[in-house]
Amino acid sequence: MTAEISRWSRRYVLIGVLALCCWQVATVAGLPRRTTVVLAVFGFVFHVVFGKAYALVPAYFDADLVFEHAPMVQFPFVVTGATCLALDPLLTRHFRVDFGVLGGVLWTIGVVVFVGSIVLTISGPLRHGTTGTGDHNADRRPVDEFANRFVPIVLLYLLVGTYETVAGQTSALPPLIGVQAAATHLLAAGAATLLVVTLGFRLLPRFLGAHPTRSSAALVLPAAATAPGIIAGGFVDERLLSLGAALMVIAMVGFALVVFRMWIRSDKRRVGLYALLPSTTFGVIGVLFGSLFTVDGASPALIETHLRVNLLGFLGLMIVGTSFQFYPPRLGVFPGSSNRSASVVIAALAFGLGIEVLSIAASAIFDPVTTSLSPGVVALGRWLTLLGAFGYAYLIESVFRARST
Repeated sequence: MTAEISRWSRRYVLIGVLALCCWQVATVAGLPRRTTVVLAVFGFVFHVVFGKAYALVPAYFDADLVFEHAPMVQFPFVVTGATCLALDPLLTRHFRVDFGVLGGVLWTIGVVVFVGSIVLTISGPLRHGTTGTGDHNADRRPVDEFANRFVPIVLLYLLVGTYETVAGQTSALPPLIGVQAAATHLLAAGAATLLVVTLGFRLLPRFLGAHPTRSSAALVLPAAATAPGIIAGGFVDERLLSLGAALMVIAMVGFALVVFRMWIRSDKRRVGLYALLPSTTFGVIGVLFGSLFTVDGASPALIETHLRVNLLGFLGLMIVGTSFQFYPPRLGVFPGSSNRSASVVIAALAFGLGIEVLSIAASAIFDPVTTSLSPGVVALGRWLTLLGAFGYAYLIESVFRARST
């Protein structure tokens, strides 16, 4: 990885961290759900995904990024596109430019640059089964090669979800499904979650010094790859929702068991690794929420909780934990940059979200007994996650500042 790609990778991560903070502020302020979802998915999750994918994916195919300037070219399009998409629901007056359409088009251009550069980079090694796995890790090659095969599916979900997003903003393009929630699932569950699970079979075993079994990868990865597409189709044909939800439960429970097994057997206890257990736990809770929706439907509060559990609980904590592995807080230059501060950040995010989830779940089960208590408890949980997000931003910027000097 060249120094230029490393610098741009950090810039993407920094934008993602800022979006995480904006997302939590927007949630506390009660801004429209569409704005918070855009800040979460397009702003936070995907900017970090783009940045780390440029750094990691070529190495996992023993290749160099074909178009080294791709991160620089893509950057303004996805940053501006995500900003426009987030602002669009907040604009009550009409402008000459439709921010939703503009944001969708800019985002699409950026995604095409990303997908094109990654496809050109990995297409040859993928055909030849190249994994970039050294001889000292030869026993890992079967799982590594199997996991690599799912990267093209991640890119396909990203393209289809992006198309569905921009088609939902303009009448000039015919949507494939025509439901906004379907586009969100294609991007968050299809592209982001599948990439996390795919890289999880390559990255996390190295962090933990463990070896996942080939049978676990053969169970989890195909289920994680097919479930989001079936769920998206379920917004057209409801009969598909139950099948998609069941596959997603299999994938997430299986992945959680793999992570727990590796974590328990590992003797490595770096601070970022402590985020893996609550992350995968929230992942299981999130898909169980989704499976319940296919049976009993859902209230707006439960839908909001489902989104936050998956986006902040699973994807968010996984990103926070792994980023602390790449950017150790103790190397930062700001006061208080330490592993202890990082553990406080992880705890604030996990406990804050846990308080929020338990409060809303209790309100749904025991209503009206807990109704009067729920708003205050939910607000407490969201303030904790807000503080955790700002703490995370502080520590990441502290490390980046140290690396720039």
